[in-house]
Amino acid sequence: MAKTVSFTCADCGAVHAKWSGRCDDCGAWNSISEDKPLSAGPKSKGLGATRGKVVALSNLSSEDEPLTRDLSGLGELDRVLGGGLVPASAILVGGDPGIGKSTLLLQAAAAFARQGVKSMYISGEEAASQIRMRARRLGLQDAPVQLAAETNLRNILTTLEKEKPALAVIDSIQTMWLDTVDSAPGSVSQVRAAAHELTVFAKRYGISVVLVGHVTKEGQIAGPRVVEHMVDTVLYFEGERGHQFRILRAVKNRFGPADEIGVFEMTGDGLSEVANPSALFLSDREAESPGSAVFAGIEGTRPVLCEIQALVSPAPAGQARRSVVGWDGSRLSMILAVLEARCGIPFAGLDVYLNVAGGLRITEPAADLAVAAALLSAREDTSLPRQTVVFGEISLSGTLRPVGQTEARLKEAAKLGFDAAILPDRSKTGSTDEMRVQKMPDLAALVGDVFGAG
Repeated sequence: MAKTVSFTCADCGAVHAKWSGRCDDCGAWNSISEDKPLSAGPKSKGLGATRGKVVALSNLSSEDEPLTRDLSGLGELDRVLGGGLVPASAILVGGDPGIGKSTLLLQAAAAFARQGVKSMYISGEEAASQIRMRARRLGLQDAPVQLAAETNLRNILTTLEKEKPALAVIDSIQTMWLDTVDSAPGSVSQVRAAAHELTVFAKRYGISVVLVGHVTKEGQIAGPRVVEHMVDTVLYFEGERGHQFRILRAVKNRFGPADEIGVFEMTGDGLSEVANPSALFLSDREAESPGSAVFAGIEGTRPVLCEIQALVSPAPAGQARRSVVGWDGSRLSMILAVLEARCGIPFAGLDVYLNVAGGLRITEPAADLAVAAALLSAREDTSLPRQTVVFGEISLSGTLRPVGQTEARLKEAAKLGFDAAILPDRSKTGSTDEMRVQKMPDLAALVGDVFGAG
């Protein structure tokens, strides 16, 4: 039987029948490589399979021992992990180059080691001397972390089996090389095989494994998406190069809530925790100015307040520009269309710039009303009251829909000194003694009552 050969794009994972210089799906150049099958393993005599252990069966009513967790002492990291590190778990951490992934995980390994968790840091990208130099800069040279520089996965697994650490950090999965797979390190086959071997090893020996993953230009973790399905937890380390804030976001977690975030600040001594992100995101907020609105959002289980800034200016001859940082550009286009179609506020011939201050990225629809308020404030050159928060979802008909966890949002705003809120009608606010709540049935009410436009 002829051998079937397929070719896979390293950027998007698309499978092709033959090699080409450019991927038809994502358009990346020189990203397609031959996807050779994994080794079939030892063959049995006579029958087509070897006899293995009988699978242990139980039912849903069986009781297990309570899940144990190891705490690092870094509150933001423990929060994102769901309350601490679960033994025998596999964690994948992705982020842009230079964002601070290696710094974060070296600090995490040192923190766990100081709490009595035997930790090992294995780097395939840097020499041991480079890691020790970074550790001295971060003040971690006295932490009892075992250090190695290796890319051969067979040697790494042998070392882990011999040393038996409780935590192993692999930096990064794209540099690992498995000698049973006939392809270059970083290829789809190598990444998939290496991730599989490390995940199985973690479950078998009870070692928590943290894998660092590179990201593509679209912001997705490079390599096959099956790697994200293999592991228990997927974390993204986000942030703008020009800002000192870094966000560690959980997008998948089998042992805790997804979409939880931890906030860190990049300093000369490494990453420091931010216990109150709302106060930090609003610390540099200026006095009342047009185009500014404070949004009370929910990230995971915690309420977070941030400033949304908008700028509207006449566009030069030609097509008007729309620029967005920290939010979804297509959702901005939708809100501009609703403002024009339902409220009679035109934005044709105007450049629109939208920015979420502090480098935070917002994904929840509850920010619709705050974005609309910032756009109207910028266009009408009218400032919102400084101590007012805004949140709510906008439908295509222009009506405002209530969002979840309203009371938690208002409580966080009141704690930071805000005394007024603009939110959709029918929102369940509970006791509002501390806040002056102004409820709006639709977007037209916001335009008329708050800005006097229309």
